[in-house]
Amino acid sequence: MDFTKVQSVGNDFVLVESREDTFDWKSLALAMCDRHYGVGSDGLLVLLPSFKADFRMRIFNADGSEAEACGNGLRCLVHHLITTGMASSEMLSIETFGGIRIAQVALINSSPNIKIGMGIPILEPDEIPVEIDSDLGDHICGMIANYPVEANGKQVKLNFVSMGNPHAVCFIDDAVADFPLDVIGPMIERNLMFPKRTNLEVVRVVDNGNVEMRVWERGVGETLACGTGACAVAVAGWILGRTGNRLDITLPGGQLTANWSGQGEVYLSGQAETVFTGSWLKYKRD
Repeated sequence: MDFTKVQSVGNDFVLVESREDTFDWKSLALAMCDRHYGVGSDGLLVLLPSFKADFRMRIFNADGSEAEACGNGLRCLVHHLITTGMASSEMLSIETFGGIRIAQVALINSSPNIKIGMGIPILEPDEIPVEIDSDLGDHICGMIANYPVEANGKQVKLNFVSMGNPHAVCFIDDAVADFPLDVIGPMIERNLMFPKRTNLEVVRVVDNGNVEMRVWERGVGETLACGTGACAVAVAGWILGRTGNRLDITLPGGQLTANWSGQGEVYLSGQAETVFTGSWLKYKRD
């Protein structure tokens, strides 16, 4: 099986192409994503034919679980389609578990810059999903905000958003580098209030158009970046009045830009690149 290693702001993936959806993708993800015995990545992207859109993408986390959405993965996949000549359009539709996403492609210094419509944010607790105590937290523009949760003796206040996958956004005043994400992250991810687990974003607002962020990804751990997490931060920041319509998000792996004006889709833009290609010799069918 041929593969391509791709990355966007340090969020890296192994991408494979298949004409049929009959492989044991979970086992393949566990093997290929392993950073010691495999290729090493945050997730596995599977490029498939689609009857609903130009292409179809499935994404599996490093622990083998399937994710509903992945902004950086989408941009990496579109980059692969453009640079390999599999697609040449300035606008592509990609079928995902979380719905069809539209990608706009522009060349900047001969490199594709990819803007993805990431869908309309979901704020209803039952649809995120998150199980809350109605007496706790604030209700702001439909979002459950400043919801207190205890983790390792520390209280964090969470804001709940789904971008097709669940996110808990936590704004802090101190530098995000000092936050004990390796301890708090897994505790929030697996808190029983999240039936499908959650991603956790820790954010410090620099000014109206800039934030710094770290992320604990569901099924992966801390990663250098997260596209849907960046979108969730833009939504939560706008609703809380902390940020504006356009937000530059600085992550350990680089910068992403998210746009949201309080209604409609969230748009995520940035660059992606191919790292290397290779062949994988160990896989199995269902």
